[in-house]
Amino acid sequence: MVTLTIRLPNEKHARLRQMAQQRRISLNKLMEELATIVLIEFHAETRFRARVARGSVAEGIRLLDKLDAADEPR
Repeated sequence: MVTLTIRLPNEKHARLRQMAQQRRISLNKLMEELATIVLIEFHAETRFRARVARGSVAEGIRLLDKLDAADEPR
């Protein structure tokens, strides 16, 4: 495991700490979860762009529809 030091404005740090407390997790765990979300979104966008580059617009639209459906409340 790696240790990462980041610089944040004080207010942003306080808001993130408050968010972690409300979720009853550590700030470290919150940052790990947020990093996972960003990586998943980046991976989805990369796959979408690769499919579009191959000329599969229909497949790209299908993926976007799938992502939209996943965001809908159940």
